[in-house]
Amino acid sequence: MAPPFSCAATLFRPTTTTTVPCAGSLARPKIHSKPSTTVTNRRILKSWPLRSSLAQQNPPKQEEEEEAAIDVNPFVDFLYDDLPHLFDDQGIDRTMYDKLVKFRDPITKHDTIDGYLFNIRLLKLLFNPDFQLHNVRQTGPYEITTRWTMVMRFVLLPWKPELVFTGCSIMGINPQTQKFCSHVDIWDSIKNNEYFSFEGLLDVLKQLRIYKTPDLETPKYQILKRTANYEVRKYDSFLVVETKGDKLSGSSGFNKVTGYIFGKNSSTEKIPMTTPVFTQAIDDKLSDVSIQIVLPMDKELTKEMRC
Repeated sequence: MAPPFSCAATLFRPTTTTTVPCAGSLARPKIHSKPSTTVTNRRILKSWPLRSSLAQQNPPKQEEEEEAAIDVNPFVDFLYDDLPHLFDDQGIDRTMYDKLVKFRDPITKHDTIDGYLFNIRLLKLLFNPDFQLHNVRQTGPYEITTRWTMVMRFVLLPWKPELVFTGCSIMGINPQTQKFCSHVDIWDSIKNNEYFSFEGLLDVLKQLRIYKTPDLETPKYQILKRTANYEVRKYDSFLVVETKGDKLSGSSGFNKVTGYIFGKNSSTEKIPMTTPVFTQAIDDKLSDVSIQIVLPMDKELTKEMRC
């Protein structure tokens, strides 16, 4: 039970960001009969032919178009069911891929299903990946785009660094074989996604470095998008206590909340430090600020926490 404190207590509930599809649900999007593609994806696709299916590179002639048309919806449903098994014992269904499927990411290249599966086994052995599928949607007549997060821990290094990648996979369908014929990964964290990308290699090496973060409790969250400059996260519910300050840094408000967690409260109870600390300016002069600290997860919203 948290001690009384003369400030507001707020319950933060998880919200769905519009930046990327919500990762908490794998609800299948409605597929329209006329597929649409975002400007971003179309710009990417134009920069590298492999980012569209082989069928799109060599589209069927007009008299063959009707015969070659396929229903993409079953492929969307298949990926929702199959991709979560990418790194578990079941694995993906190789029968849905052409033998000469072309796989590309910024630092890896394979031109057969055997090479693609070898890459999956290698990642599983070295990194113990946690693959989180967010969304699957049709983005072209023979094209499906997935959005995902992959969290990996490199087990061979003593400090076992954690690597996080988010992005999209653009998968092409061969209308003749009714199988996937290309798979291209686009990382959010880099600009140059062409193979071979030294920017991509540098991104991997940076995440392998030794670094320490404070051993403090923090609310659980899922990274939905990781770029070079920021992350989009989805947090579980958590509680904060809030007070007002008179300036953005070194304000009396900050002293109040730190005093609160160090025992300057009616119950004289010390509360473990947590992260993050939220500071928000109310006005453009930075003279009226709101300061919030996160309460430990074992604290509950009780009568003693009322203003």
